[in-house]
Amino acid sequence: MLSAIAALSYPFIDPVLWRIGPAEVRWYGLMYLFGFVAAYFIIRSELRRKGGPIPVAAAEDLLFYLIIGLLVGARLGYALVYNFRVYVTEPSLILAVWQGGMSFHGGLIGMLVSGWIFSHRRGVAFLELADIGTLAAPIGLMLGRIGNFINGELFGRVTHLPWGIVFPAGGNLPRHPSQLYESLLEGLVLFAILWRLRLKSLRPGAILGTFVVCYGVFRFLIEFFREPDVQIGFILKWLTMGQILCLGMIIGGIVFLVYLYRPDSK
Repeated sequence: MLSAIAALSYPFIDPVLWRIGPAEVRWYGLMYLFGFVAAYFIIRSELRRKGGPIPVAAAEDLLFYLIIGLLVGARLGYALVYNFRVYVTEPSLILAVWQGGMSFHGGLIGMLVSGWIFSHRRGVAFLELADIGTLAAPIGLMLGRIGNFINGELFGRVTHLPWGIVFPAGGNLPRHPSQLYESLLEGLVLFAILWRLRLKSLRPGAILGTFVVCYGVFRFLIEFFREPDVQIGFILKWLTMGQILCLGMIIGGIVFLVYLYRPDSK
């Protein structure tokens, strides 16, 4: 039945924007670059609005730390969680980032660690700085998922809905464009929530905690439409690895917010 249902054609875009000899520029890499640029301006804007906790001129240094934390954490997270058997036998492949494989959850941990190191060296409150950096995260997520869509990867499960798309690597059946679902919810919607919250009187860390909970909820729900990682499949018959990690995020984020707003806290 599904094979007979009309589906949208995949709008094929060459993942490589241009090539010069052995060098090439890929759309996915450009999405990272655009995300970093957007983060720079968002962080500068928020530092200027709040008047701290670091000078506006230090935004470049903060972004540098966050980029390093993101790249190292995302790559190690993918290697340890999603493809451990491959990378434990050939650790050198961890450096082959051009082959793909980045984990959001690993990237988040990496940025939290690098952000803490930066705040410690600068002698400023980590949570206040984390709230500012968190504001930029949804834009990067939105752009990254668009990059996944252009690459025709991380597509959804088979669907009979009219907007199903036949992805070149997904067989002949229409599938959910789950990359676009994530781009919308984890990107635009989450950014709108955090951008509005920043204007309220909140305790330091509240924006970070809200991001962790909201992302966890959005990603958990979208995983029901996303094809599980082929090397892992389903866990406990219906859960994906992404959903298990997001459950941890949701629980951890709620506990953090409850602790943050405990009655005896000022």
